[in-house]
Amino acid sequence: MESPLQNDDMTVKASALTIFLCILFGANTVAIKLCLTGIGAFTAAGIRFAIAATVIFLWARYKKTSLKLKKKQLGQMLVLSVIFVVQLSFFYLGLGKTTASHGVLISNVLPFIVLIMAHFFIPGDSISLKKGVGITLGFLGVLFLFFDNQDLTGEFIKGDLIILAAVFLWSSNAVYVKRIISEYTAVQITIYPMIIGTPFFFLAGFLWDDQMIHMINPTIIKSLLYQSIVTASFGFIAWNTLLQKFGATALHSFVFIMPIAGVFCGVLILGEAITPNLAASIAFIVAGVIIVNLRRKKRPASVH
Repeated sequence: MESPLQNDDMTVKASALTIFLCILFGANTVAIKLCLTGIGAFTAAGIRFAIAATVIFLWARYKKTSLKLKKKQLGQMLVLSVIFVVQLSFFYLGLGKTTASHGVLISNVLPFIVLIMAHFFIPGDSISLKKGVGITLGFLGVLFLFFDNQDLTGEFIKGDLIILAAVFLWSSNAVYVKRIISEYTAVQITIYPMIIGTPFFFLAGFLWDDQMIHMINPTIIKSLLYQSIVTASFGFIAWNTLLQKFGATALHSFVFIMPIAGVFCGVLILGEAITPNLAASIAFIVAGVIIVNLRRKKRPASVH
């Protein structure tokens, strides 16, 4: 349930925080990619969310924020946790096979899939012509990635497809959260999937990672701390708090920053190349997100 506040009501401070969060989230794929050079995919997810859940729990105790759930909410948290574990597992596995640039661009198809799902599952949230054009541009951007000649190998395509599956699950999670978020605090909706999901990540790491941890160095440690504290703790809490206060419409108008930040960090930190297809993908996805989130300014009422 969205707040009655609209995008125009966002303060300069809230807008600046949203832009900052989008940059942090965009760079997160690079941090994950660096982490996977020394830690198995499932194990990396387990460590990340174990640290994040601990940090959020300590912060909640310090702020005296209640974590108690009602009986009805336990079932909802279990549903969220299952989607959370499968979605993140797919994302980490896929990112181990493709580039950070591809990962962040495919991730940013999320708003388009959410719009399609919302059309069917959220009353009154239908797809307009404007949204349809934006969705089409977004998916054209992803098609460019699958025909990127430089990266067109079996493993890259497999990685891209696994991340795309993760984004479909992520979208399901986003639609479900949108329906129930008004009944929770930002801390509750963030911490419980981490607490419930973390043991399953470690179990999967034990069963399926080639090696749970085969190398640790300062870069891997820093990338883990970035994922855990910067994005999964501070980032998730800050985003969910803004989501409750201003609503998804206001926040999504800034989402186009994520793919730009992610690709820029991939090029700058990992030395990934910007191919013509990658550039076209950025252009189409960013244009799609902007078109979807364009809002008509209300005309002032005429005075007689």
